[in-house]
Amino acid sequence: MFIQFNKKLIVILFLFAAIIYYLMYFFQLKTPDNDNPTGHQCYHQHSESLPSIQDSRPKDKSIFFHETSCKSAQSGKIVITAREACAVESAAKLHPNYETYLLYVSPGIIKNEGTESDRFLQALLSYDNVRIRHLDLGNYVEDTPVESLWKRGTLERSYHVTSHTSDLLRYLTLWKYGGLYLDLDVVVIKPLDTLPPNYAGVESDSLVAAGVINLESAGLGHVLATYCLKDLRENFNGTEWIRNGPGVITRLAKNICASENVRNFIGRDCAGGFKIYPSEAFYPVPWYNWTMYFMEEYVRDVEVMTEDSFVVHVWNKLSFERKVPVGAKVPYVLFAQKFCPKVYQECERYF
Repeated sequence: MFIQFNKKLIVILFLFAAIIYYLMYFFQLKTPDNDNPTGHQCYHQHSESLPSIQDSRPKDKSIFFHETSCKSAQSGKIVITAREACAVESAAKLHPNYETYLLYVSPGIIKNEGTESDRFLQALLSYDNVRIRHLDLGNYVEDTPVESLWKRGTLERSYHVTSHTSDLLRYLTLWKYGGLYLDLDVVVIKPLDTLPPNYAGVESDSLVAAGVINLESAGLGHVLATYCLKDLRENFNGTEWIRNGPGVITRLAKNICASENVRNFIGRDCAGGFKIYPSEAFYPVPWYNWTMYFMEEYVRDVEVMTEDSFVVHVWNKLSFERKVPVGAKVPYVLFAQKFCPKVYQECERYF
């Protein structure tokens, strides 16, 4: 009887631990995401680097991606994954009149040594409108509304340094230059150049997402970007994963759309020019169904769900460990074959 009781107790404790883990992971309390486990030392390094974004002059017709890990510094050269490169290629391919910037916080230079990553980078550079640049974080935040987050070390004390640095930089880059920010876990499947100059999209009934944001460099766009940076400065929280990304744009939308109910934003044009798109525009498959992108039996379902989509978002925080063999007939691979063909062609075993 004692042994039987112990077995029941073990099962109960296991289930309790599993529930706690689930809640911490999916509600993003204090569980670190898939950040670089060795930290953020590269943010302070000043070794040989790519040309600086601050020496460029991006225009409103620019698309921005940020790579905020230290993987390149550790590798001794600029590196990229197939999925990250696919996001960049899909954007550049469908927007030939836009400059597409891939910005690395890590120092490093491109060394064409024939590795898979090197070939991905060369595939991207075969597009005339792709620019791969370095972003020196310390210099980038100087004389901006969020300078104190860096100088006081608030950003680097975060539980999610890589993700929260990306959160800060998306709003800061749009404040500096205007244009379109995209996450590195998307595939662009339809041109976005027909959309208005200021927009974002909802991902659920409670959140406006921050994976696709377009703000013009002047006028309303700059006002909204300034609001976002001031919100970050006042409300930054390093223990909550979503607070500094989608949390910022959601609070902005609630303020300018004068409603606490996110469902009331959908399709609206708030503050005289900020459009809130429904989830099917940029996040057609919700995060809790992310596996649909990786399963052959859902090809037709995903086709239907993405008929009105401009972008698909594959929820890298959840999907990054899912390996997909080259040639697999799953939705994500089918999108890659069509919208990032040069990168996909360079994949060796997995996409």
